[in-house]
Amino acid sequence: MGLAFFGLTSDATPLIRRNLFKQIHEIVFHGKGGYSWNEVYNMPIWLRRFTFKEIQEFYQKEQEEYNKIKKKGTSTLIDSSGRVNKPQFADASPKKPSFRTAP
Repeated sequence: MGLAFFGLTSDATPLIRRNLFKQIHEIVFHGKGGYSWNEVYNMPIWLRRFTFKEIQEFYQKEQEEYNKIKKKGTSTLIDSSGRVNKPQFADASPKKPSFRTAP
């Protein structure tokens, strides 16, 4: 005979508990000391989910910025044969100001 009310089943309970504790851990760990375990555990569910989402978005944006910077730094002025790539070298060289005299 099944349960007469809506609630956790014995099959779902371990997974839900694991997800809850993982979320609490992520907020405490990535909150960098801003939250204690008890504070997060006793947070209203909506606030805990909001906090988790905000921390997750922050670290995703940080990772994207890091990848952009890393990608910019990987270009080289020397091609695979060991010769200088002249167009890239010209683009990377600082431009000297041209001083033209008026006629």
